[in-house]
Amino acid sequence: MSDPAPEFSRPVPLTRIGPQPFRQEIAANEAERAALVKRFALVSLDRLAATVELVGERGGTILLTAQFSAEFAQQCVVSLEPVAGSVSAGFALRYGPPDAEPESESDDDPAFEPLTGDTIDIGEAVAQEFSLSLPPFPRAPGVAIDEHAPVPEGESPFAVLARTKRAD
Repeated sequence: MSDPAPEFSRPVPLTRIGPQPFRQEIAANEAERAALVKRFALVSLDRLAATVELVGERGGTILLTAQFSAEFAQQCVVSLEPVAGSVSAGFALRYGPPDAEPESESDDDPAFEPLTGDTIDIGEAVAQEFSLSLPPFPRAPGVAIDEHAPVPEGESPFAVLARTKRAD
């Protein structure tokens, strides 16, 4: 069984990458943005664009650096209302043969990605980094969880579960 095709795929053949920087500007089209909305459980994704640069390095590795920006909406974890968001960030990844992975990486080194074919999918790299930049618990402005909400009287759900477990 093969992996499904990425929603925002922009494969770059390794033959196009050398010591001189290879630059490409990419942007997700409407269908790709709709697919990414489903993948990342967003309310909407109005824009996802990036400038990506690939440079061949000594030792057969390839350095990817990118700057991306996005306009999106997520669901508020408290009110479930849409929360608008935007992000503009950069990242770097180092690609290479699996045996080229460094024994230990410092926090300053780009993450290593093993090359498994004859292309690097710069669109998928941007999509993954975008997903990591999303707020994990988005909240609408002024919405808060009431930490002092009254606890309903009666049995706790855990007491009911404990009784059920004893009945088994």
